[in-house]
Amino acid sequence: MSGTVIKVTKSFTFDAAHFLPNHKGKCSSMHGHTYRLEVMVVREDGKLIEHGSEEGMVIDFSDLKAIVNAEVIEKVDHKLLNEVFSFRTTAENMAAHFFSVLTDKLQPYGVKVEKIRLFETPDSYVEVEDHE
Repeated sequence: MSGTVIKVTKSFTFDAAHFLPNHKGKCSSMHGHTYRLEVMVVREDGKLIEHGSEEGMVIDFSDLKAIVNAEVIEKVDHKLLNEVFSFRTTAENMAAHFFSVLTDKLQPYGVKVEKIRLFETPDSYVEVEDHE
C-alpha cells in the first residue's frame, strides 16, 4: 500500500444556542442550531496500528468517540455557546477551536487531526484542515 494514506472520520451532533453581538442580520438575536461535527484523523506515521487489539486501525472508533465527546460535545451540547467560549461564537471560530483542542488530545495516540467540518445547518459548514 505504498503511497496510500488511510483516514478515519467520525460524525457527532450537538444542539446549542448562540448569538452574534453586532451582527447585521438575524444572528444578532439568540437562536439555536443542531450542529454536526465531522472529525477526520490520520496516524502521524501514515500507517495503521501494527499490534494489539487495535491492529489494522488508525484509531479505535470508540477511543475517538470518547475523546471527542469528553473534549467537545459534553462542553457544548445544550449550552449557550456565548457562555462557554470567550471568543465570538461563529462556526469558523468554533471549528478552529475544536481543531486545536482535538489536535492536542489526540497527539498522545499517535494520531493527528486532518480535517474538521462543522455544519451549522444541513447545507452550510466550515472546514479546518491541517496543511503541514
